[in-house]
Amino acid sequence: MSETLAPASSIDPADVARFSAIAAEWWDARGKFAPLHKLNPTRLAFIRERALARFGRDGAARAPFTGLRLLDIGCGGGLLTEPMTRLGFQVVGVDASDRNIAVAATHATEQNLAVDYRATTAEDLLAGGEAPFDVVLNMEVIEHVADPGAFLRDTARLLAPGGLMIVATLNRTYAALALAKFGAEYVQRWLPPETHDWNKFLKPKELRAFLSGEEVEIEGPFGVTFNPLTGKWSRGSDARINYMMVVTRGADPAFNSPASSSALPAARARPARRRRPGP
Repeated sequence: MSETLAPASSIDPADVARFSAIAAEWWDARGKFAPLHKLNPTRLAFIRERALARFGRDGAARAPFTGLRLLDIGCGGGLLTEPMTRLGFQVVGVDASDRNIAVAATHATEQNLAVDYRATTAEDLLAGGEAPFDVVLNMEVIEHVADPGAFLRDTARLLAPGGLMIVATLNRTYAALALAKFGAEYVQRWLPPETHDWNKFLKPKELRAFLSGEEVEIEGPFGVTFNPLTGKWSRGSDARINYMMVVTRGADPAFNSPASSSALPAARARPARRRRPGP
C-alpha cells in the first residue's frame, strides 16, 4: 500500500501524509509525540481496568489477556500496541501510513515482541473477512478520518460478541479550540501546527448518533484532563477537551463467556438496550 492511497471511507490523505512525515519520531518521548507519551499511562490504566472487568480476568496475572484478540486501529508507531502485547493480547496493529507501520514493526522487533502490523484500513479488514476482535482500540484517530461515522461503524462491526471498544477523541468545544488546538500547537508547541482541525473534533452525542443503528451499548464520556502544574494526565468528570467512550457488543447466548469469542466464528449479537443520545 503506497503513501498516495486513493481516498476511502476512513482515509484523509492529508492527515496520512502529515503523520507519515514525522513517523520517525514516534518513540522519542521528548519529540513531537511527547503529549501521547505523557497521556499513555492514563490510557493504559483505563483500557486495562475496563478489559479486566469485561472479560473477568485476573489483574494479578503477568499476562491477563492471553487468548484474547485485540485491534489497535490507527496504531501509529505502536505506543499502545506494544503494552497490549505485553499484557497477553494477540494484537493486530493497523495504520493507513506505510511509514508508521514500518517504524512500529521495527521497534517491536527490537523489543522482541510479536505484533501483526498491517498498512490497511478498517473497511478493508471488513471487506477481507477479518475474524472479529475481542477488543478494539480506537484512540485519538477518529478526528483524523474523512468519514467519522462510517469509520466508527466499521470498527464497531469488527467487534466479536461480548467485545469491547474504547474510543478516545477531542470534544468540539471552545475550551478544546483554545487549549487542544491553539494552545498545544501554537503556544506550547507540543504538536506541529495543523495537527488537528477543530471542525473535525466530535461531541459525545455525535459518537452515540453514529452508532444508533448498531447493536451496541455506549458508556461515557469519561473525561481526561491535563494538569499543567504537574505535567500529568488524569481521569475525571471534565470531558470538555479530551474524553473516552466505551462501546460494548452483547454476548450471543451461544457463547459461554465474552472471552470465548476469540476462538469461535462470529455470530449475530443479540439486540442490546441503547441509551438515548445525550450531551
